[in-house]
Amino acid sequence: MRKIYLIIAIFTVTLAIAQSGAPAAPYYNGFNWNQTGMALKNALDTKLTSTHTNFISYTPGVWNASKATDLDPSNSANVLLIYGWENGSDADVTNDLFRDKNANGGNTGDWNREHVFAKSLGTPVLNDGGTSDAGEDAHHLRAADVQRNNTRGNQQFAAGSGNSGNVTGGWYPGDRWKGDVARMMMYMYLRYDSQCLPTAVGTGTTAPTDSNMVNLFLQWNAEDPVDQYEDNRNTYHGNTTNTYAQGNRNPFIDNPYLATVIWGGPAAENRWPAIFLSTDTFDLLSDVTIYPNPTNDHRINIETTATLDEIQLISVNGQIIQQIKHPKAIQNNYSLENLPEGFYFLKLNSDNQSMVKKVIIN
Repeated sequence: MRKIYLIIAIFTVTLAIAQSGAPAAPYYNGFNWNQTGMALKNALDTKLTSTHTNFISYTPGVWNASKATDLDPSNSANVLLIYGWENGSDADVTNDLFRDKNANGGNTGDWNREHVFAKSLGTPVLNDGGTSDAGEDAHHLRAADVQRNNTRGNQQFAAGSGNSGNVTGGWYPGDRWKGDVARMMMYMYLRYDSQCLPTAVGTGTTAPTDSNMVNLFLQWNAEDPVDQYEDNRNTYHGNTTNTYAQGNRNPFIDNPYLATVIWGGPAAENRWPAIFLSTDTFDLLSDVTIYPNPTNDHRINIETTATLDEIQLISVNGQIIQQIKHPKAIQNNYSLENLPEGFYFLKLNSDNQSMVKKVIIN
């Protein structure tokens, strides 16, 4: 059965249920989920910025935070090392996946704090000498082997496969870590805007919806789902009763599919199917066909046996470009014509059900 992507308008989420089934409560209580594209990006930006209430110091704050957030879920005596993959049997310790949480420092065999968004790539560069700059934001600071951290240096992230290492055009974080990296870079873009642009830290083509977003990060976000380690970090920082918690969350860890709704690209995991962005098929709209898509003649056809109550063409900024109430069908076909070029969301309403599809007008 063909699946369609739906957005259910949820204006207030008050259910205290697991984040795998709904937005984490109470953090997202009252958030307006009836938004898409740049409107959703800007709203999440405001949310995670306003809830960043505890600014921790780089030293000793981030050290202590890392010892609480970066723990190996299978052994709390260790921290996991970003870019690592090996269990310690290899003579090359720079490949290690984990290390004693108290073995932090700057010497060979220690772990230190990796700025996943490299400091020198920020505009302006990231500072780590205070408490309120991007350089001290624990959401992108990860425990890393000292030498492996140095090997990455300030290289941009680039496409690759397998374990972490140097690749053509920059640094590949490894199959295990690429989704983590993508979600951190998306967070940094929302939280620090022009200082931490994805295009400054990643390579490749950019999204048609946002020239600042690198398609590589959207791909990694879809290919590497969230794991327990990421959830643990996010949950810690979202709870201000924790000593070294910032108070805000990374929304792309809560639900990677938010990136798909904002920027498009390959569909990432939807962790809130029961409430938000459902991938279920509704009976009334199960036979919808939208063509051509992309379109080159500024015209979109919608073929369905359902009776549509309303058609909306919405820009990525949330602006309604066209709105047709009670549209007339000709042999089960609805048409939109004279459409301006761009990337849009096409929202169809029928008998209190809604369907949203991405459309591209060339």
